[in-house]
Amino acid sequence: MNPQTTPDRCRLVLIVMPGTDAGHLAAALEGGDVASVLLPQGETDEATFQRSAEKLAPLAQAAGAAAIIAGDSRVAGRVKADGVHIEAKRQELADTIERMRERMMVGAGGVKTRDDALGLGEEGPDYMFFGRFGYDTDPKPHPRNLTLGSWWAEMVEIPCIVMGGSDIASVVDVAATGAEFVALSAAIFADGIDPREAVARANELLDGHAPRFRD
Repeated sequence: MNPQTTPDRCRLVLIVMPGTDAGHLAAALEGGDVASVLLPQGETDEATFQRSAEKLAPLAQAAGAAAIIAGDSRVAGRVKADGVHIEAKRQELADTIERMRERMMVGAGGVKTRDDALGLGEEGPDYMFFGRFGYDTDPKPHPRNLTLGSWWAEMVEIPCIVMGGSDIASVVDVAATGAEFVALSAAIFADGIDPREAVARANELLDGHAPRFRD
């Protein structure tokens, strides 16, 4: 269960891997502070994805974490998610923000360059995500994501999420960029990992090493 006091440092975002069941997510959420849970649709058809989201989104919300749907915004509305994640061109992001903002947060991702990030940022998303779902196969975060996250955190007020690696210790590298959030997926949900212990360890590392934010 998440603590009542929000940590004044980089926080966790969990990206659910394909096939992750409710039991594994529930265990992860028992491990400590989690800011949000991101549910990617991937290649799953809409009906199957919605059934999964109907089980997982309420678990996140009950634990005090925001449930964010990456994929079909209609599914996000049907499951009463807290947000929708968009990886699209600027106009589609703008249209989604205009349509959804009164009901839920809208985050942006899928960028590879500073120019792309700034263009999307001008539309006013609630956060910018640096990374790619399913590509956290190396222990350390991708250097490009760290570079973009560090630049963004220094230059832009919109919060950013930076994808970590497959090793829990990668949260330290992400936190050092000044990013508000570090996303973990394989480090929490891969086979053979205890998700509760993994989240607890990630928070322990962030408590010990992440810079503190100041107003």
